[in-house]
Amino acid sequence: MTVSSSALGPQRAAVAEACRRLGAEGLLIGTAGNVSVRVEDRVAITATGAVLAELTPDQVSVVDLDGKLVAGTLAPTSELDLHLGVYRRYGTGAVVHTHAPMATALSLVLDELPCIHYQLLALGGSVRVAPYATFGTPELAESVIAALEGRSAALMANHGAVTHATTLDKAVEHALLLEWACGVYQHAAALGTPRVLDEQRQLAVIEAAIARDYGTTHPVPPAQEEKR
Repeated sequence: MTVSSSALGPQRAAVAEACRRLGAEGLLIGTAGNVSVRVEDRVAITATGAVLAELTPDQVSVVDLDGKLVAGTLAPTSELDLHLGVYRRYGTGAVVHTHAPMATALSLVLDELPCIHYQLLALGGSVRVAPYATFGTPELAESVIAALEGRSAALMANHGAVTHATTLDKAVEHALLLEWACGVYQHAAALGTPRVLDEQRQLAVIEAAIARDYGTTHPVPPAQEEKR
């Protein structure tokens, strides 16, 4: 189904807002990074060269799934192939790519961020590091897409991080969670060898989360009136 490009005004605004939030959190610096959201066969994506912490909706371009510009006056990010590849492979709803400091630092020294905390299970568990390739190339897109298999996040060697989710809000939250986990790992590694949650412990967390509907609020039932 083809969506009218003019109908993506709210999505363009949402991408700009997400960039400003990520900039305020320190995950996006200057023009480095990119964010997109998909609505059926259209993708609202940050323009190349835009200062992301100050992004406005008119600096968000709209492309089709072949990468053709269909709305906006600015060329899309150089990582367009990466975003479109993630959409094609995983059918996801939003993609966030950052040069977040902790994530980038760990991408310099690790081949994988192990599952050191149960909250990483929200990203699929351990986070793979995609092999280095020049930015904006098909090789980079291919390596990152492969690293995302079964995961909602990947680190990019000597580069940064990427997350995806069904919604833009979730993709942003994934980026924030990944950066937090990278910081925790870095601090722990400075003190010793971080302990890793093995598969048995991870499974126990998943079972507990399902049983308790973890991550959602639960109203307390009103107290029963005393019988008279």
